[in-house]
Amino acid sequence: MKPIRIAIVEDDQELLKGICQILMQREETDVIATFTNAEDFIKEIEILNPDITLMDIGLPKLSGIECMNLLKPKFPDVQFLMWTTFEDDEKIFDALKAGASGYILKTATPQQLIQAISELHSGGSAMSSSIARKVIASFHSPTIKQSEFNLTNRENKILDLLAKGYRYKEIAAQLFVSLETVRSHVHHIYKKLQVSSRTDALNKIFPKK
Repeated sequence: MKPIRIAIVEDDQELLKGICQILMQREETDVIATFTNAEDFIKEIEILNPDITLMDIGLPKLSGIECMNLLKPKFPDVQFLMWTTFEDDEKIFDALKAGASGYILKTATPQQLIQAISELHSGGSAMSSSIARKVIASFHSPTIKQSEFNLTNRENKILDLLAKGYRYKEIAAQLFVSLETVRSHVHHIYKKLQVSSRTDALNKIFPKK
């Protein structure tokens, strides 16, 4: 069997070097190119035509998700495995919607990474266990009317915490964002729902039976 041809887009030089060493030691994987930014990868993808791209999300300029949004329609056969520290719900679903075939955390062991690459190449979908639980939970949790009000995943999460009685400061701590960021999200939520208070917002999303 031919080795799986892999391109890596990762801006952490030490991590990039370590991952290359791991993959190049395996007979079933071949690292054909590495990049520290999305822009250079975009220029080379057509010539390289990798089987799988190991893609970081937090890149210097264009993010991994933005890069994939541009490339996936043009190169549908290239499989993208997101390789990231982000466990944020919005990042996960944005990546999957953009066409990612898998989503694995950088805390994964080398064996887990190899297994994820193998699963993708075999036509499967690979995810770190914590990511898979989040995806599954999204199908089992009560659905907020996201499509009706055009709410983002982050706005839904904040609404869920508001419904549970969390204060703005507690929401900020829970989501690892600033208090001002929470206030900004709430402002946008109220605007979309055309309400002016927490009670009105929750009554509109979770109407009493």
